Amino acid sequence: MLQTTVKKWFRDKNSGFLDNGSGSDIMVSKSDLTNCEFLKVGVMVEFECYSDKRGLIAKKVKLLPLNKSSGQNNKGKYNAKEFRPGVMT
Repeated sequence: MLQTTVKKWFRDKNSGFLDNGSGSDIMVSKSDLTNCEFLKVGVMVEFECYSDKRGLIAKKVKLLPLNKSSGQNNKGKYNAKEFRPGVMT
């Protein structure tokens, strides 16, 4: 299973894109989410990646726990690089 961050999520389209570094973004749709109804930009996910005529597609996308995704020991201090719940882009 691969891990990356959510780059874009369109609630009105129930789909979005996962970051793929310098490669093309990975498409994800709501039907491929396993433990959530939608994604927020900046959160970490775990997924399986497949290729089809549209490009790279994420399947079996699982939202990772916040403490595992940040990789930091948060002590209540705000870090500008952290994902802030409630902020939608």
